Amino acid sequence: MRVIGIVNGQFAENCYLLAESGSAKAVIVDPGEEPDLFLARAAAEGLVIGEIWLTHGHLDHVSGVGAIKDATGAPVYLHPGDRALYQNLPNQARWFGLDLDPPPPVDGWLEHAGTMSVGATTFAVRHAPGHSPGSVLFVRPGVVIGGDVLFQGSIGRSDLPGGDHQTLITSIRNELLTLPDDTVVYPGHGPPTTVGAERRHNPFLA
Repeated sequence: MRVIGIVNGQFAENCYLLAESGSAKAVIVDPGEEPDLFLARAAAEGLVIGEIWLTHGHLDHVSGVGAIKDATGAPVYLHPGDRALYQNLPNQARWFGLDLDPPPPVDGWLEHAGTMSVGATTFAVRHAPGHSPGSVLFVRPGVVIGGDVLFQGSIGRSDLPGGDHQTLITSIRNELLTLPDDTVVYPGHGPPTTVGAERRHNPFLA
């Protein structure tokens, strides 16, 4: 499995392209502020984007969804807990002095314990609220695409609308710290980390 991270925008958000080695079929996770950059990278890698997966509905993770859908026709997947955040993208943008159009409709709703596939590779969907009501993790053996739930040495914010600190800590303990220590977590911001490193050293999880 290829995990191609693309740092973008004023929030230094990590967008990801996921593809099986040797295959052109790909999904894009959390297309943020620079959709042209994501499309160019996919083309350079010889990848065709077939689906858009969203870990949550905050603007830095979804502001490029419309452009990606227009360019590829790929369906959009989101957890229903973040329906309101996603649909209110223009209002989110105004909080930061930005002007964004409404996003395209969601084509499919993610469910806890459901699955999503990249070619023959299957990811389990784990609902992990706390940063936002509908935050999810995409999990396969050895790999987590984690959104803004857990970072290297830190955790996601819980002071935004719909966030809750204790819910976030519970999500991390139940949905991430139950995974093997060598599982690599690819977060929504910052460098990858591992479950074991965060279990041992993350001050928020002491």
